[in-house]
Amino acid sequence: MAHTSKSKITVEENPSEQDVRAVREGLNGFNRLHAPEEVYRQMALFLREADGTVSGGLLGETYWGWLHVGILWLEEKKRGQGYGSQLLVAAEQEAVRRACRSVHLDTLSFQALPFYEKNGYSVFGVLDDLPMGHRRFFLFKKLD
Repeated sequence: MAHTSKSKITVEENPSEQDVRAVREGLNGFNRLHAPEEVYRQMALFLREADGTVSGGLLGETYWGWLHVGILWLEEKKRGQGYGSQLLVAAEQEAVRRACRSVHLDTLSFQALPFYEKNGYSVFGVLDDLPMGHRRFFLFKKLD
């Protein structure tokens, strides 16, 4: 059967906010047919020095009863002093306050897999060669 549609696919590096919103709202509308309305709330925690500069932080969001940790980063000189665990615990506590039951995140083989496992996270999936020669681990944790 031949396509008679005038539709075409475009690749755009700098799409308009309106076009991006159309796709997001389209998916959100579909999702509402099958799941409760999701309320995405940004979460940002920072490790700050006395002068206010940021030496680490955790960025993520909560939705559908889950916390997603997108980024957890510490300056080299702050690593190994417990600040990463403190950021993670503070984010988990805020997630519980937001009625979340679980957390998910991913990390690369050259990043922090042992750190997350030590903090109670379990691997549920792995992608090889992302990036090439390394592995991406997907982890989750149930919250109390």
